[in-house]
Amino acid sequence: MEIRIAFLQLIPGKTQEENLENGLASCRKAKEMGADVALFPEMWNDGYAIPQDAEALMALAIEKDSRFVQAFRDLAGEIQMAIGITFLEKDLKEEKPLNSVVFFDRNGEEILHYSKVHICAFADEIMLAPGKDFYVADLDFGRGSVKFGSMICFDREFPESARLLMLKGAELILQPNACPLEINRLAALRTRAYENMVAVATCNYAEGQPDCNGHSVLFDGVPWLPDEPGVRDMCAFEAPGEEGVYVASLDLDRLRAHRERDVMGSKYRRKETYGPIL
Repeated sequence: MEIRIAFLQLIPGKTQEENLENGLASCRKAKEMGADVALFPEMWNDGYAIPQDAEALMALAIEKDSRFVQAFRDLAGEIQMAIGITFLEKDLKEEKPLNSVVFFDRNGEEILHYSKVHICAFADEIMLAPGKDFYVADLDFGRGSVKFGSMICFDREFPESARLLMLKGAELILQPNACPLEINRLAALRTRAYENMVAVATCNYAEGQPDCNGHSVLFDGVPWLPDEPGVRDMCAFEAPGEEGVYVASLDLDRLRAHRERDVMGSKYRRKETYGPIL
């Protein structure tokens, strides 16, 4: 059984309305290409713009029940495809906006709402509030279901992010991104997949967006197979730099068989020795 993941590797427009129209059209294209779930790059509603003026920043932030976000809920139900839409979130319980993603399933039901925990507080994201936790949900894609969670961009650099998602049962991590996916960051994503026996799918902005280079990627979490000698490349898909909608397949049966038989993940952890990080 496979799940087909669409990477909406796009370049944002000059306005939120342009991003809405382009985003909806790209989701429709992903469905035509056979995708079960479509993933946007980080903070799609404003193209990852983070003004350092609080008033200007709040003017770009939108609520989860805004017309922008709800348009993707409606589309998900209409075309029967899950969508992970990213946005600068205005939350009335927070003094600062959040960097968030909401996933709607193929029936248009909200199944997961995550806000970036590890904000880049050393840079522009100092203007944002961090998220509080990591969450896991079931994604029913018609032919089956997969337990998934999300992390966003800089979360990748902290092993705890993917480890917590794995411990909560995630098989797949869907990660919006907005930075260069170069050899070291790709290595971090590969490692998160390897050490946790999870698949990691990361969607980046295309070349042409400042400080981004495309190369959206899927690591399938299976470094070797029992009936094949040596090791295999876990990179099941890597996009070029150019803008586009790219669809890749993840073999869930192969991943689950690996998780069942192999020794990584939580099988041989020694929690009694981890005091300083617990």
